[in-house]
Amino acid sequence: MIVGAAVVEIHVHESHSLKAKRGVVRSIAGRLRNRFNVSVGEVGGQGTWQRAVIGLAMAGSEEVSLRRALEKAVDAIEEMHLAQVIASEIEMIRLPLTESGAGLADSDEDLDLPWATNLADDGDGDREIERASERAVDETSELDDDRDRDQPGDRKE
Repeated sequence: MIVGAAVVEIHVHESHSLKAKRGVVRSIAGRLRNRFNVSVGEVGGQGTWQRAVIGLAMAGSEEVSLRRALEKAVDAIEEMHLAQVIASEIEMIRLPLTESGAGLADSDEDLDLPWATNLADDGDGDREIERASERAVDETSELDDDRDRDQPGDRKE
């Protein structure tokens, strides 16, 4: 699986308030969502009247098509003439999943990912849970015994 992400910094010339800028950003985001089926969000410049940073994200299986779609989305922002694109950057992230979706690629030991640890059931997992449960019961019993000994009035003298 490949995730494509783009960051686009824009300048909204005609904006004289945060409300006006939000309207332009909302319009750009809506058009991009409808036309390119891309996730869109304002990721920076929320406190300024004329500057905004828009983040775009897409997921797919082919890097070339993702990059092309994100480049077209960035170009579309300029073609809308609602704001000037100051800068943009596109990144691709390749996740190590197999094509079948059955799990990780063959080289699990080389990956430093939370789900890349060996989770094979060797039969000791259930026994370890039982031991932990027994320890918790023992500790609770000891606390109950201590509490019973410390109760005033229960002692016979």
